[in-house]
Amino acid sequence: MGSRGAVAASQPLATIAGMEMLWAGGSAVDAAIATAIALTVVEPTANGIGADAFALVWDGKLHGLNASGKSPQKLTLKEFAGLNAVPKYDWRAVTVPGAVSAWRTLWERWGRLPFENLFAPAIRYAEEGFPVSPMVSLAWQRLEQNYLSLVGKEFDCFKTVFFPNNRAPKAGEIWHSPAHAQTLREIAATGGESFYRGNIAQQIADFAADTGGYLTKNDLAAHKAEWVRPISTNYRDLTVWEIPPNTQGIATLIALNILSGFELSRYPRESAESYHLQIEAMKLAFADVYKYIADERFLEVTAEHLLSLDYAAKRRGLITEQAIALAEPGLPKRGTVYLAAADGELMVSFIQSNFTGFGSGILPAGTGIALQNRGYGFSVDPQHPNHFAPGKRPFHTIIPGFLTQNNQPIGAFGVMGGAMQPQGHLQVVVNLADYDLNPQAALDAPRWQFVSDSTVLLEQTASQKIAQGLVQRGHHVQQNPDDFFGRGQIIYKQNQVLIAASESRADGLALAW
Repeated sequence: MGSRGAVAASQPLATIAGMEMLWAGGSAVDAAIATAIALTVVEPTANGIGADAFALVWDGKLHGLNASGKSPQKLTLKEFAGLNAVPKYDWRAVTVPGAVSAWRTLWERWGRLPFENLFAPAIRYAEEGFPVSPMVSLAWQRLEQNYLSLVGKEFDCFKTVFFPNNRAPKAGEIWHSPAHAQTLREIAATGGESFYRGNIAQQIADFAADTGGYLTKNDLAAHKAEWVRPISTNYRDLTVWEIPPNTQGIATLIALNILSGFELSRYPRESAESYHLQIEAMKLAFADVYKYIADERFLEVTAEHLLSLDYAAKRRGLITEQAIALAEPGLPKRGTVYLAAADGELMVSFIQSNFTGFGSGILPAGTGIALQNRGYGFSVDPQHPNHFAPGKRPFHTIIPGFLTQNNQPIGAFGVMGGAMQPQGHLQVVVNLADYDLNPQAALDAPRWQFVSDSTVLLEQTASQKIAQGLVQRGHHVQQNPDDFFGRGQIIYKQNQVLIAASESRADGLALAW
């Protein structure tokens, strides 16, 4: 707890990078950007310089930033003929990276410190090296076989940088990335211009041309982060905010609208009745989201329709005492970092991601830029609104969240992890609004995750009584210690006190002063 400023992130060294900016007189936006840049070094298993990003910022009103990139103009749907999905580790999954544009755009509006200062901690970590933290090391090891088995010259530079000894680093082992530091220096010195219109853009485009890729200098030069109007719904006494499509944040809002018709607090938080209602509401939300959500220019059903209370009432009527089987979400996990920062005036909710682990496995020579594979989120069905097309944003899993009450900021929050993200948002909001848990407890409480059909994953900390009650209601329940239930942070404002929290599912650290 503190009253002057706070930072919460999934890796301690990144949190400290953000706090350095606050202590130097920087704003919460300076702190958030420095934290995000540091995370590209200290948690490369989930994000990087070649990532995408979204943000929600409160400065007296709430602003949304969509910095997700578009698909290459040279790539067409014909290139996916005969495939059921976009290949995960492939140039065809690479879209224009947007994270650098998010850093620059946010700083231009709210930054107080020189732009280059925000890069100093990350450059220090990359050059001097840092001890790899336990959960990052575990994720690195789990990804080892996936990436080391990739064959092709487009993957060679990536493996040299991230698996220098042909293996993942162990916890506590010092890892360096000089190329990463060099690239960050150039981005800092040019205000990000080199990445989209200068030397780095040329390096990316040349490497693509040499290795069968599709990104060009024109694709990079055309990219621009866009301000968007956040979408919201009222749940109990809170207003919950998300970024609009092309993200899945609307899934949380749809599910909360459905849940609002139930008196959830009648049931104990740790009860099969409460879990069942939440799971069923989430299933109905996913059914809509995976059918309709895409780049907003391609939407066939509006967000306003999906968020109408009349529509929620109709959907609520489908919930019974027995589980409904619905379509599989089918999107991967473990490729995202979320962070929050606050000062006396600003609150920042920020998320950055490569998508599946390190992303595509493609790294332009000499750069340290692991290119994301957000294009894996596209459909190859030409009839689906989210079908691949040139110059189009894919469906995005990453979602920053925000809470207000009576038009005042209450909290920046987020939960990382593919299809777990809107489910994590829902559970955190329910914990706060229905069960009056404090912010740390709201993150730490046992979680569930809907997977597909009637399959539900339960965290090991959930009781067997809940598991048995869900089975009786027709759910197929699995409890596996290796299942992934997200990793979240929150900065909650109570009167003038900032309460920062980070959960134990990551290496995270929350600090306030």
